[in-house]
Amino acid sequence: MKTLASSCLVAVLLAGCATTQTGESWQRTGDPVADGRAALQHGPKRDRALGEYRTAALAMRRGQFSDAKQLLDDALLTLGGIYGPDKEARKARSYFSSETKKTFIGEPYERVMAYYYRGILYWIDGELDNARACFRSGEIMDSDAENKTYSSDYVLLDYLDGLTTAKLGGDGSEALKRAQAEARMAKPPEYDAQANVVFFVEFGNGPTKYATGQYGEELRFRPGYSAVHSVQIKLDGQTVRADPYDDLTFQATTRGGRVMDHILANKAVFKTATDTAGNVGIIGGAILAGHQGHHSAADEVGVGLLAAGVISKIFSAATTPAADTRAWDNLPQFLSFGAARLPAGPQSVTVEFRDANGSPIANLTRTVTLTVSDPARDTVIFVSDKNQ
Repeated sequence: MKTLASSCLVAVLLAGCATTQTGESWQRTGDPVADGRAALQHGPKRDRALGEYRTAALAMRRGQFSDAKQLLDDALLTLGGIYGPDKEARKARSYFSSETKKTFIGEPYERVMAYYYRGILYWIDGELDNARACFRSGEIMDSDAENKTYSSDYVLLDYLDGLTTAKLGGDGSEALKRAQAEARMAKPPEYDAQANVVFFVEFGNGPTKYATGQYGEELRFRPGYSAVHSVQIKLDGQTVRADPYDDLTFQATTRGGRVMDHILANKAVFKTATDTAGNVGIIGGAILAGHQGHHSAADEVGVGLLAAGVISKIFSAATTPAADTRAWDNLPQFLSFGAARLPAGPQSVTVEFRDANGSPIANLTRTVTLTVSDPARDTVIFVSDKNQ
């Protein structure tokens, strides 16, 4: 028993002596997309999808859609395969592996956004069927497909599902009804399947993660925030309002509209139980061994309890219940959408980001020229308060 306890102690101490080197081995250029790509080549494999998510969002806002497609395609390939026999995910599900060591795929709201952005990019390329498939995949990410305890409640995903269906010649009315019934903020309008210019709009800063609890086992969210409360798009004598349809803080902190707590309960309970058992074993063993003569039965029991207590404490120390607070931290707070009919040719568009009083925020107002080249194919504009 003493030998076993000593062996376990040595193993834990040796594991704690491992060292890692920090610092970047590559030169930053100042281009966030190029630097993000470089970081992917030098960072840990388990964080690759997270880096791709972040860099794809930057690329979207810079209009580098080809880069965004490549990044998201690779991230979604990881996401699609993670439910299979991923070794790191299996290790993270065990008691003795940190959540941060698993391959990152993100919380449901983060996975939804990967599909949402990819759907926009398919729409830009005129592939409405693939865009719809992405929006529907996002709905699945926000659903409990296995136990059916809740379903997706993203207003915009349902709305876009129905609109793309209508544009493809199908009946999108059921999806529209769901979107309008789910609306908690602005209510989306009826479809105009003939609208040939569509605006995907985002603004604000999304939620962030932090851990609470005795062992940091409770994953919590700090709400996002936004100085922008709505967007008005002025073009060709028309004004298109883009009010927020979805709030990512709400999506991060609820399932099926119900507020939830993220708690890695099994690991925390295991750590508490083994730690308590270790204390009892050590104290009880010390009392028995210290108050009896040598080689007595009580002495043998005391030594056994003492050794068992040490081992239990070792197992408790090796248990890592801390929540995974890695986050896709450059997401927006709000998502919206607008559509209009425009004739072919160049068009001047003014985008106004408005505050809570409905007044334009001067440093965010911008005017751009777009070309509607083919009325049979939608012109897609991605609008962010972080566009560069």
